[in-house]
Amino acid sequence: MSIVVQKYGGSSVADADGIKRVAQRIVETRQAGHDVVVVVSAMGDTTDELRDLAEQVSPTPEPRELDMLLTAGERISMALLAMAIAQLGHKAQSFTGSQAGVITDSAHGKAKIIDITPGRIEKAISQGAIAIVAGFQGVSQDTKDITTLGRGASDTTAVALAAALGAEVCEIYTDVDGVFTADPRLVTSARKLDRVSTEEMLELAASGAKILHLRCVEYARRYAIPVHVRSSFSQKEGTWILPDPPEGADDMEQAIIAGIAHDRSEAKITVVGVPDKVGEAARIFEALAEVEVNLDMVVQNVSAQATGLTDISFTLPRDDGQTAMAALARLQSEVGYDRLAYDDEIGKVSLIGAGMRSHPGITARFFAALANAGVNIEMISTSEIRISVVVDEADVSAAVQATHTAFDLDSAEVEAVVYGGTGR
Repeated sequence: MSIVVQKYGGSSVADADGIKRVAQRIVETRQAGHDVVVVVSAMGDTTDELRDLAEQVSPTPEPRELDMLLTAGERISMALLAMAIAQLGHKAQSFTGSQAGVITDSAHGKAKIIDITPGRIEKAISQGAIAIVAGFQGVSQDTKDITTLGRGASDTTAVALAAALGAEVCEIYTDVDGVFTADPRLVTSARKLDRVSTEEMLELAASGAKILHLRCVEYARRYAIPVHVRSSFSQKEGTWILPDPPEGADDMEQAIIAGIAHDRSEAKITVVGVPDKVGEAARIFEALAEVEVNLDMVVQNVSAQATGLTDISFTLPRDDGQTAMAALARLQSEVGYDRLAYDDEIGKVSLIGAGMRSHPGITARFFAALANAGVNIEMISTSEIRISVVVDEADVSAAVQATHTAFDLDSAEVEAVVYGGTGR
């Protein structure tokens, strides 16, 4: 029988009724003739609540212990779901990430999967059981400590398991009907997409779209795993994330724009008055790499002829802001820059679509829409199929809605139904 991997998010298993509904859906898939492996998130906002609790006890909880705490949420979900499936007359076994063979590096809070050895999962399947796996977690290859993979990484657990097991498909169940042209919580006129290429989905995820975890899409692309994003609250067909079409393929139906993503979780740092000499920028970015800060957009101004100084600005995750500022402060005497400027009241808005390659004028229309909405642009970054801008955080909603309308993405009917979840 073919293997189907299903992942259910926190809003799908938020309470006992939700868990029972999910169990029924899993059993129906099993009765349709598939072996089923399920990856489950923590119930509702449990992870956020556990994190808040930790911060009440300690403002800076020790990363190892924080991981031990946060993984408890998924363990609760998996055990309850296994009980609900048993109540329906089917055999189920639950497994933590480490029991499922998810081997990671030792970076607590943002560990990366090194390998998956799914022997116990395969044994459970061979014995006719439905395997329930706790998402978002694994075990360090070096220290043998429990690790977490980062927020939203149950998606990554699911696709990685699908690759390791040779699954036919990985189904990601959430609280909306699929991937939309914009966040349906922000743009009620957003349209559901029937299909998105992995290339476009990578850009959407990297630009802040919360529907799929970035590393999940990277796995899907690397191992050619079809991903079906759909709602656990309805029976509707969702959105298929499929491998990119062969290079040079002429798809007359290819939409110019796949969607608009936004991100309010970033901050901006400007290193002011950097001597414009060979190697200074490298020293700045090496210092950030040493403290494991990932950068997003980077802009360097043309140096002033009179002073020979330049400014370097970049965006980074807001959670890493103070770590980055401390690392850069230690460099001031060595590099000789003037000062640091920190802004955590920014947002990023991105326009994404493979059709950009063959349609001129996209940038002009994007910037005109922002201008007409009174939105000022602070930074610009582009790829072959993406244009991103940094704007004031207060202007993000207006920027997304104006751009969505400017590119004729608004739906005449209400398609964007959010069935559950708080969007927290």
